[in-house]
Amino acid sequence: MEISELINEELIIVNAKVTSQKEIFEMLFKKLLNNGYVRKSFLVGIMNREKVFPTGLFLGSNNIAIPHTDAEHVIKPAIALATLEKPVIFKNMANPIEDLPVNIVFMLALNSPHAQVNMLQQLVSLFQNNTFLQKILEAEGGDEIVRVIKDCLKMKK
Repeated sequence: MEISELINEELIIVNAKVTSQKEIFEMLFKKLLNNGYVRKSFLVGIMNREKVFPTGLFLGSNNIAIPHTDAEHVIKPAIALATLEKPVIFKNMANPIEDLPVNIVFMLALNSPHAQVNMLQQLVSLFQNNTFLQKILEAEGGDEIVRVIKDCLKMKK
């Protein structure tokens, strides 16, 4: 499964005005729920998993988070994405006691445990391109973010 198959405009929030991890989780969860991708249990699953296995990823100037949870909470696979107007604190996955200001959140809703590893590998390869992250942050709409992701994936092939 490819990233481009799982991401679409209806699941993207640009310049979200949030002040906490909980707020952004709730916003992205509502998008996923209202569009039929996840069960009501998904939000609690995401929040509980984040406490035990933080998903903040230090990338220098543009840190990201990749929250996800168990397949049982997912109806059909998708990726919800948000760029944040101001960074929100996540815990660093490499050093869970460290706070990390995050400005892009990729929320994974995957209905197969095996898909998570594959999807995380695909995402990490994109994240290594700082120009890609900057373009995502500068995008003014979901359509533009979808285009940036698809263009970057084409260049990787």
